[in-house]
Amino acid sequence: MPVERLEGAHLGKTPEEIEEEVRRGVLLTSLDRAVGWARKQSMWPATFGLACCAIEMMSTGAGKYDLSRWGMELFRASPRQADLMIVAGRVSQKMAPVLRRIYDQMPEPRWVISMGVCASAGGMFTNYAIVQGVDTIVPVDVYVPGCPPKPEMLMHGILKLHEKVRTTEPFK
Repeated sequence: MPVERLEGAHLGKTPEEIEEEVRRGVLLTSLDRAVGWARKQSMWPATFGLACCAIEMMSTGAGKYDLSRWGMELFRASPRQADLMIVAGRVSQKMAPVLRRIYDQMPEPRWVISMGVCASAGGMFTNYAIVQGVDTIVPVDVYVPGCPPKPEMLMHGILKLHEKVRTTEPFK
């Protein structure tokens, strides 16, 4: 069984002592770290694909890239069952209130990934119909650049979000 090594967490003085503690099944941690680890390992994304970036988001969940390695194998259609919103593609002015309503229906804690240059900054659409950055509607935790971003880039953004969630102290 692989063990996740955290910098600054020392169970023993030597690697042999650490391995012995793990073999015995003793694990010492703080409540903040345990909750951060549990939240990181159980994110459920909500689908919010609006344009070509949504195709790349769907392929990230397919067999070749396999998001189930991080406990995200099933995209939720209901915002009440999701804690991660991946906004993939351009957001029109008509879609902005719907996006905000879905975000408000998500339970706390909730996170947002802005996928693609259109969601992050409006992209090549500099007109009145397209929102120039989804961060004007909802708070964004991670930006994934590209037009459209590759599945590897989305996975890198998800791993960055995992690191942010793991290091956040939920009880302070």
